[in-house]
Formats: sequence, C-alpha cells, structure tokens
Amino acid sequence: MSNYASLRQEYKKHQLSEQNALVDPLAQFEVWFHEASESGVLEPNAFTLATVGENGTPSARVLLLKGVDSGGFVFYTNYKSDKAKDIKQFPVGAMVFLWLELERQVRISGPISKVSREESEAYFHTRPRESQIGAWVSPQSQVITSRAVIEENLAAMQEKFKDTEVIPLPENWGGYRLMPVEIEFWQGRPNRLHDRLLYSEHEDGGWAIERLAP
Repeated sequence: MSNYASLRQEYKKHQLSEQNALVDPLAQFEVWFHEASESGVLEPNAFTLATVGENGTPSARVLLLKGVDSGGFVFYTNYKSDKAKDIKQFPVGAMVFLWLELERQVRISGPISKVSREESEAYFHTRPRESQIGAWVSPQSQVITSRAVIEENLAAMQEKFKDTEVIPLPENWGGYRLMPVEIEFWQGRPNRLHDRLLYSEHEDGGWAIERLAP
C-alpha cells in the first residue's frame, strides 16, 4: 500500500486578496480560466459536477465546460444519463474546477436548467462529425453486455449518416446551464493557510464577497 499520509505539497505560487479580486465573480472566473489556459493546464475546462439522486445519495463525475455567459456555466450531455435523471429530480448542482499548476480551485453551486434546443443545436454542429455521430451511438449510463454493442451501434450510425451532410441533433442530447448563487475562489498558500473568497448572490443581482477561514 502507498503511504498516502506522507504526501505533501507546499503551495506558494500566488495569493488572493479582496483588494485584487474583481467585483463580478464571472469576470474573476474568466481571468483565472485564461491564466490556467495560458499556464499549460491540461483540459482547463474540466470540472467535477456533483448532483443528488432521488434516494439522496450524491454522485460526482468529470465533465467539460463548454461556455460561460451572464446566465451561468454551460455543459452538454445525454438527457437520459444518470446525471440528467438527477437534475430532473433535483435541479441543483455543484461544480469544482481544480488547476493544480496554479494551486487553485473554484467551487460553484446553484440551480441547473436546460438550455434552449436552438443553443444545443448550435453547439452540436461545432463538434467534429464523428463526435456528432457518437451522440447517437451511446445509451449513456445504461448497462451493456460488451464493448461490441457500442462498436456495432457506431458502425450502424456511420452507415445511416454516410450520405447526410448535416447530422441532426438527437432528441435526447443537449445542454444545461448552472446558474451560480455561490462561487468560491481558493488559492493555495503556505502552511495550509489558504486564501478563500466566497461570492454570494444578492437578491438585487449583486454579489457580496467574504473571506472564509482556510
């Protein structure tokens, strides 16, 4: 067994202060995301999404962020997946971005809703053709007997769409938008005395900023 308890990493690259933080957390996220992208972080748009199932059990998985706008954070998935079932039952979630190269993480929570079909369709047609076909192939989260099921489905869909220039958007595929009510920016600091700034949304649409103890 590995000696997990002995693993140590001292964080000392950056600091986060109320004086330097932007008033708008979405703008602050964009700054950190740009710095993560420029720092060579692999998949800087990767995040963990946590949802709650009908029995109250939390579930988490890693997804890729596909957009940020004034409404929130956008991602895409199969509407028959486990995460989609969770969201239908309890339309709230939490996201976590971890950028170890910068010793940073961002935690976001809030309600989740579907994006419009038009928005899903516009994004769908920016994907590579094989990825578009792939959305038709997989019965996501369902039990299958073997890898051969996916490979057979792929061959069938490739044949079906071989003469189709524009692949149609599947009915069971599209986007969600998490609308943040809280966003926490975490910056690693020496001696585990990290910087944590929490943005909480006001009813008037503004944001309060508070420092949390590490």
